[in-house]
Amino acid sequence: MDKVKVLEKYLPPDAAPLIGRWIDYFKCEFKISRNRGTKFGDYRPPHGDKGHRISVNFDLNPYAFLVTTVHEFAHLHTWNEHKHKAKPHGTEWKLNFKRMMQPFFEKEVFPADIRRAITSYLDNPAASSCSDLTLYRTLRNYDAPKESAITVEKLPIKAMFKLKDGRIFRKEEKLRKRYKCIEVSSKRVYLFSPVAEVEIIPD
Repeated sequence: MDKVKVLEKYLPPDAAPLIGRWIDYFKCEFKISRNRGTKFGDYRPPHGDKGHRISVNFDLNPYAFLVTTVHEFAHLHTWNEHKHKAKPHGTEWKLNFKRMMQPFFEKEVFPADIRRAITSYLDNPAASSCSDLTLYRTLRNYDAPKESAITVEKLPIKAMFKLKDGRIFRKEEKLRKRYKCIEVSSKRVYLFSPVAEVEIIPD
């Protein structure tokens, strides 16, 4: 199937052709991924015999999927320009994110509230990471309602919760912008975004 047709299932339709061109231009492996409670998307630079790789969670609403996709392509573009010399969400990345978001502003792809949140995020030097909560809360307003879902920030400390893949975690303290959570079976520590949606496990 044509990649643009596939992308249209996940993105606002007006955005799909440009994202398709980026995938070709940057020779990027673009993967639509399962839900990952710890992140919405991921970028991996070329390594060994593999080129650029981007993955974005399949269950994001179209606007969140687009913002996440542009976010990851901005990492790719920044890596091409600066390799490991630029900070992950530093000045170079923010400049590229702003430039790469511009065509979607010009096409008026986003509702006004999301556009305002993106603009505020880009104009605020303190918002140096993808966990800008105002932006992601605004994007979440466009999610389909989910009766059983709750965000990590709304859970009490020590609450037990599970992800869609069945893994069970215990919420611990907040570390800067993310919450430390322990996977019960492996005792491994994971950092969760405050707005990650999970299913609470009753006592």
